[in-house]
Amino acid sequence: MEQAKKERLESKGWKVGTVSDFLELTPEETIFVEIKLALSNSLKDRRQKMMTQSELASQIGSSQPRIAKAEKGDASVSIELLIRAMLATGATPKDK
Repeated sequence: MEQAKKERLESKGWKVGTVSDFLELTPEETIFVEIKLALSNSLKDRRQKMMTQSELASQIGSSQPRIAKAEKGDASVSIELLIRAMLATGATPKDK
């Protein structure tokens, strides 16, 4: 956020902070969320180059809407599903 905008908001009584502050996340919880989002973004990038959401869902025994949620970083999607989907795209532990 631009410093001028931040100062304007604070002068009007608004509290400006981070998402982690607002949600009162611990440092560990913040890192967990960041990892899930990184996996989600990577999954979407990899999958789009190779197949449709439906094809990926079929490969891992899931559904297309679940893959869409995984790619959007939906909190209801487990790390396990993200990792299984990544592996189905050919990802390895060495990939970033």
